[in-house]
This record gives sequence, C-alpha cells and structure tokens, in this order.
Amino acid sequence: MGTRRRVVVVGGDAAGMAAAATAKRRAGDDLEIIAFERGSWTSYSACGIPYWVGGEVPSPDDLVARTPEEHRRRGIDVRMGVEVTHVDADDATVRVRDSDGVESSHGYDELILATGAEPYLPDLPGIDSAGIHTAHTLDDGQRVLDDLLESSPRHAVVVGGGYVGLEMAESFVHQGVETTLVTRSGTPMSSLDPDVGGRVHEALERDGVRVRVSSPARGFASTGGRVSAVETDDAAIPADIVVLGIGVRARSGLATAAGLEVGAGDAIVVDSRQRADPERHIWAAGDCAATHDRMSGRLVHVPLGTHANKQGVVLGRNLTGDDVEFPGVLATAITKACSTEIARTGLGEQGAADAGFDAEAVTIETTTRSGYYPGAEPMSVKLIGDRTTRRVLGAQIIGGTGAAMRIDTVAMALWSESTVDDLMFADLAYAPPFSSVWDPVQVAARALASRLVS
Repeated sequence: MGTRRRVVVVGGDAAGMAAAATAKRRAGDDLEIIAFERGSWTSYSACGIPYWVGGEVPSPDDLVARTPEEHRRRGIDVRMGVEVTHVDADDATVRVRDSDGVESSHGYDELILATGAEPYLPDLPGIDSAGIHTAHTLDDGQRVLDDLLESSPRHAVVVGGGYVGLEMAESFVHQGVETTLVTRSGTPMSSLDPDVGGRVHEALERDGVRVRVSSPARGFASTGGRVSAVETDDAAIPADIVVLGIGVRARSGLATAAGLEVGAGDAIVVDSRQRADPERHIWAAGDCAATHDRMSGRLVHVPLGTHANKQGVVLGRNLTGDDVEFPGVLATAITKACSTEIARTGLGEQGAADAGFDAEAVTIETTTRSGYYPGAEPMSVKLIGDRTTRRVLGAQIIGGTGAAMRIDTVAMALWSESTVDDLMFADLAYAPPFSSVWDPVQVAARALASRLVS
C-alpha cells in the first residue's frame, strides 16, 4: 500500500465518523479513509428520534450532524448501503456486500469497528406482527411516523421502561394517542433507585401515561396480521401500535468472528486508547465497545452518544500518533417524560454497596427556583456518599423544568472525587429566577454532611 495508510471504518455514525474526521483532520493526505455504512444516514442523533416522532423536531434532517456528502468533501470516502460481512484480521481485509448484492474485498492498514448497538428483540409470539416497531434508527422513526399517519391508532403500548421507553411514551402522548407503558421491573427507570423510580411512575400517571410495572410482555396478539394487544401475565393490553424499548446490545458479531474479546453486554473489550487488538491494528469505539465505570472500577457497556463521540476523538488522535486515554464513564444521563425531568449520575444505593462503599443517602425536597419566585416547580434530589471518606458517590434528580441539568454539578464532583463538604461549599451561581440561595444539590449535600458526622 506504500507510505499512505488506508483506514477502514465499519459504521458511519457517531464514533466511526468522529474517529475518521479527527484522523483525517490531523493526518490529511497521509491517510486514505474508507467508511462503510450499511444504513441510509451518517452522523445522526438517534436520541432525537422520540422528539421527531412527537412533533417537536420537524424533520429527520434536523437530526443529522453531517451528511455523507459533507464527509466526502472533507476527504473521507463514505460508502452508503454497504455492509461489512466478514473481517479477516490475519490478512487485514474486510469483505463487503453492497445494496445490489455485489461482494468485494478491501485491505486495510488500520481497522476501526464502530458497529454500534442493536435493539434487543425478545423471541415472543407475534413479535413480527405489523405495527410493532423499534426506535433505534432514523428509518425506524420514519416507519413509526408513517404508521401513525396511515393507521391513526387509538391505543399505543410502549414495552420497556428505560430512557427510550419513557421518551416514546411522551411522543405518543404528544400525538394524542392513549398510551400504556409496560415494564418488567418494579418501577420505570430501573437505573434509578426504587424510591426515585416510584416518583417517575407517579409523574407518568399524572401526565396521562398508564404504567404497568412488574409486567413483562409475554407475546403479541394480532388481527389480520396487525398487532391488536400486548399480552402480559395479568391482561391483554389493547394496542394498535407498539414500540419496543427493551434495551440494546452491542453489535459485536464481526469482532467475535475475528477473535476479539467481548465483555459486558457483549461489547468489544478495548484498552483506554480504544485499541481492541494492537498487534493486528484493530480499534473499536462507541456503542459496540466496553468501557470502565469510574466509580465501581468495573467493565461496563453504556451506549450513549456522548461517550461514542468522545471515544471516536480519542481513537482518531491515537491512530495518528497521539497518546490520549478515554477516562471512563459515570453513567450520567438525563431525560424528560412529559412534564417531568429526570437525571442520574454515579452509583445508586445498591450499586454503591455492591462496589464496596459504606454508603449513606439522603433525599431532599426543594424547588427549581427560589420558592417565592414565579414559576418555581417542585424537585427532589437524592444524594449518595461514602461514610468513611465522605466522597460523593452518586445522585438522582426528578422535578419540573430546570431540575435535571443540575446533575452536571454532581457529575463534576464525582469526576474530581470531591467530598460532600466540597460540594456543599462550592461557589455555585445564585439568583432567585434560577435557584434558592443554597442550590438544590448543595441543600442535599448539607443534609448528607450532617448524616456523615461520626
């Protein structure tokens, strides 16, 4: 191949194209970069799909950060509708098949696996019925919107109580469809502690979403080939349209076939520089890759666009001679369910105990602004700390407009390994339209500090 190195990227979304763009910007013509994407879009926000379906976002084009044409103008050879079917890591080649079924082989000097994740589809009776959807890609979102337009459903059921489930339930409510959320866990949002999850349950019901907890889907009834009900242990719930938000797993089949190690969630094991197999010049990033949790120290699979973009930048820099590390994650996350904002970071009570911490938790009730200022809305903050070191371990927030973004203050406290006292005395901004004189997270820190007095 000469002195010009060829980089093959498998996957054209956040991690793959962040890596490709970073490497190309740094190395210029010294790198030839070919990106194979089996789908119809590059560099798009899957997180925005529920808001597009719900009508807040007008068009799928608004969710695209960079089109294939824009990547090509920057020197990246993006090939759409092309699926990589096999990786020969010893021969440094990939086998691909285009949309016409034509197969070909391509050699590489460096291989980037950014194959993402795929929705978990349980093997349940009737799951192939018309009207049952996922919400993972822009094409999925278009199918949901088309179905809403063509079938005018009266009853929607969302299966799964995680972020996607809550957001899709909200989108159906906005479309005026009677909506039921079904989840196998005891509360929606099982990533929250049960007491906070219970508050999410109450908030969803207040906003018109019927919630069925501890109620896993067992199958799907259909009429004329189209879904008519979601069957649970207790009842058959009428459904004219269904969205599955049960979770995702890493799309790592190419990696395992090439002999690469996988770990949590079947995600590809990489080192802190995103190398999956340094000797054979294979890298991985994004939703297909595992990372480490900064609080527990464990290998985890946390498929979020924030991590994917950062991992892609780390990979692209290291591929072009830099030496930087991806520092891990705190599983910080935020969402909105109708009128309620929800956020979490770090460890919950059980997770802290499982990680070996001597955990203490407090929950405080407060408001998003000074209580006397117009528009103040209720919010609660749950803060977890370690009794021995007084280190902040995690937080969960639920409340009205302006509540959830405060999670970032706690996330930075976790990132810097701050104590509860550090958080309590941090110099945070104050004015009545935005906060009480003690910011809500500092009110929680004060309450927790008093609990930690020996």
